[in-house]
Amino acid sequence: MFKCPYCEFSGKRSEVHNHLAENHGDTLGVRVDEFTKHTFYVITCPVCGASYEQVTKKARRDPSFVSEYEYEIRLVVFDLLLYHLQGEHNLGE
Repeated sequence: MFKCPYCEFSGKRSEVHNHLAENHGDTLGVRVDEFTKHTFYVITCPVCGASYEQVTKKARRDPSFVSEYEYEIRLVVFDLLLYHLQGEHNLGE
């Protein structure tokens, strides 16, 4: 059983994964590399403060990519957080 690190929601990993993407997108940061113009999504662990980034290279060539695939991008980034919580903090199943 997994518990959402931001609220009281709990469930299977897949349920928490979807919950995070649907309800906690505001916890993600975004930065654009000034040289490559790649867009990076940043997730910070609410337990230890470690940060992880996921690049979206296609956003540089296609400005509509991020808005079109925003939910899928959030799923990828929150997957990084869930793996971190499992591996580093032994949280979850």
